[in-house]
Amino acid sequence: MKKIVVLISGSGSNLQAIIDATANDQHCRVVGVLSNRESAYGLERAKKAGIETAVVDHTHFDSRLAFDSALMEQIDAWQADLVVLAGFMRILTDEFVQHFSGRLLNIHPSLLPKYKGTNTHQRALEAGDTEHGCTVHFVSEELDGGAAIIQAATDIEQGDTVDSLIQKVHQLEHQIYPLAVSWFASERITLENNRVFLDGSPLGETGYLYRV
Repeated sequence: MKKIVVLISGSGSNLQAIIDATANDQHCRVVGVLSNRESAYGLERAKKAGIETAVVDHTHFDSRLAFDSALMEQIDAWQADLVVLAGFMRILTDEFVQHFSGRLLNIHPSLLPKYKGTNTHQRALEAGDTEHGCTVHFVSEELDGGAAIIQAATDIEQGDTVDSLIQKVHQLEHQIYPLAVSWFASERITLENNRVFLDGSPLGETGYLYRV
């Protein structure tokens, strides 16, 4: 039974999707939810599900490394097999990423390697793209540069706005993030030399394409 720790900063909608999907999963369970903000609604979601929570407020630390060290201490206390970033709005140090290398996942609102960083929805619209989506990937020291596990895409239609794309992509996130977690927990995916293998077969640069 793999132990999952989820890091959040806000409402925790992806957290909720993962909690719901793993409630009866024989391979994994969420054992802790950690936030850098005491006001994060995701903490309430966790408490309602009977999951332990903790707050490590980044404003109480003099450096990013000191903050990340406190995060690592709490995550290790929960004996996490997998750490899932679900709307965690802090850039992590290389030391943190290396500590959890191969067991740290993130979801990014673009079809990586397109649009690393922020404002992905606006950038897709401005580029005149015909599709947009999200990517679950392993976290590396390079921002949004870790090996892709799974992607899901949606058409950009005439009249779409940043807000409408946000809603579309959120729906996709809630489908593929729990799936990636399940694959990891059941040992269907492995990471070798920054390349993802699913059921023993190597995936391409963009990972597995999830069809809605």
